[in-house]
Amino acid sequence: MAKDLGKVPLERALSKLGAASRSQTREWILTGRLKVNGRLIRDPQFPVTPETDRFTVDGRPVTRDEWRTIMLNKPRGVVTTKSDEKGRRTVFDIIPAEFRNLHPVGRLDMATTGLLLLTNDTRLSNFLTDPANAILRTYSVTVSGCVTEEELARAAAGVMDEGELLKPAKLTLRKASGRETHLMVELTEGKNREIRRLFAAIGHEVTQLKRVSFGSLSLGDLQPGELRPLTRAELGTVYVFK
Repeated sequence: MAKDLGKVPLERALSKLGAASRSQTREWILTGRLKVNGRLIRDPQFPVTPETDRFTVDGRPVTRDEWRTIMLNKPRGVVTTKSDEKGRRTVFDIIPAEFRNLHPVGRLDMATTGLLLLTNDTRLSNFLTDPANAILRTYSVTVSGCVTEEELARAAAGVMDEGELLKPAKLTLRKASGRETHLMVELTEGKNREIRRLFAAIGHEVTQLKRVSFGSLSLGDLQPGELRPLTRAELGTVYVFK
């Protein structure tokens, strides 16, 4: 279930509503232009409840953006950031302008494809990515070489890498040959490059990695680069909206 509504610092509140960036909000606070429930607040850390408090800038109400969440089939070769210091293409270069105020729910690395959620609902994204909520993510994985039963058992039991335990929720062998092995891997949290590190630890390089589901959502027949808007009902099996 979703967590209760809580207070956040004023400088974060409007970004949670999708109404303004944190830097823009801070500027309004420090220049005396932002009021909360009719009261002028000059402390960026002043605690507020974004969903219920009333905000005005220069006397005009700050309105919350329409709720939006989309599913994107992320293609290979783009990064999951707003901008990239290396000048690489990002997911925001390939989606329509109307969705560019959304933020990714977690990340997929540049070579990983498949289901990526983007939303303007910060509470939703926090809930879905919180390891404590154990939201299942399923990946189709191809690795080089033949993964033996012994190696499969080792990976399923979990391996230590860089001080972290990498342990899938479920590991299923689909088919194997001397050249490559195909598997399905389920995770309940998104450690950095977890699947690639897991198979590297048992001596196999991941050559293809695609996320095919996230919680109750499945990629279906969505093609690389395509997206579709989601409804609250589609997310209602894992999250309770308030």
